[in-house]
Amino acid sequence: MVMFKMQSSSYKILLLLLILLAAILLTVGLVAPIITFRKFIFIQNTFSILTGTWNLLKEGQLFLFVIITLFSIILPIFKLGLLAKLVVCKSPINVSSKKRLELLHRFGKWSMLDVFVVAILVVVVKLGAIADVEKHIGLYAYAAAAILIMLITHFVVDVKSTNSAPDR
Repeated sequence: MVMFKMQSSSYKILLLLLILLAAILLTVGLVAPIITFRKFIFIQNTFSILTGTWNLLKEGQLFLFVIITLFSIILPIFKLGLLAKLVVCKSPINVSSKKRLELLHRFGKWSMLDVFVVAILVVVVKLGAIADVEKHIGLYAYAAAAILIMLITHFVVDVKSTNSAPDR
């Protein structure tokens, strides 16, 4: 396997394009419909991640609202910003940025997809046998963004760690 250096402008451009793609997918995943619940024959509710979290807040489910908003909305946006900053940065990362990135990388592996899937399962279980659930493009876009962000983070952590290692 060929190891790229972060100073390579074509590699930086590729990473920035992947970050842009992840940002677009994340935006689509947050605002596009993810699921439609059909209760009985006449009642139908379609939710996006943003409308779903807003409904949790309106229904007084503050704990679920905070967890899902933090890990499924705020953390991915923050992570994309930090990744873009690290890719554009010419110097090796400092110790505090490296710790933040590694912490985001560690939590990012489970935070977005797992918390979101658990939230969907909670809603589906609450509905039980009285509802039919249909998946939409927002769910797939969100999942693709989460996976892409994890991959980009892996590449940036590996490359930045390699570039910031002291020469011997």
